[in-house]
Amino acid sequence: MNNNEVEILLVEDNVHDAELTIRSLKKINLANKLFHVKDGEEALDFIFAKGEFTGRQIDNKPKVILLDIKMPKVDGIEVLRQVKSNDATKTIPVVIMTSSREEQDIIASYNLGVNGYVVKPVNFEAFGKAISELGLFWLIVNQPPL
Repeated sequence: MNNNEVEILLVEDNVHDAELTIRSLKKINLANKLFHVKDGEEALDFIFAKGEFTGRQIDNKPKVILLDIKMPKVDGIEVLRQVKSNDATKTIPVVIMTSSREEQDIIASYNLGVNGYVVKPVNFEAFGKAISELGLFWLIVNQPPL
């Protein structure tokens, strides 16, 4: 897949959670234009067309960023801060997907402009259902600005 055609940017360092997310979206045919990065630094490079993604067309924004909080190098809160504070990227919907129920993470995320905060269900079926519903909403139902 050409990284200029990304609809979903999945930012997830846990391989198991990433595979489960991708599998759940494939089941409903929404994973064709998904791009997975493993940490916040790689996510920022992708979003802002830096590092290994230099040359990527920054105007081709994902329709949604599914973002974990607890990650190596750069955490999800910092990724969210940079995305929402930049005029070129602040309208990209960002959904935090995390195992953290910590009130400080929830408050910080909403203060920075997160579009949704989802605590990952531990049950396999519930996790798959939550991912499918997120994908359907953000890719099919939601109307982003042009």
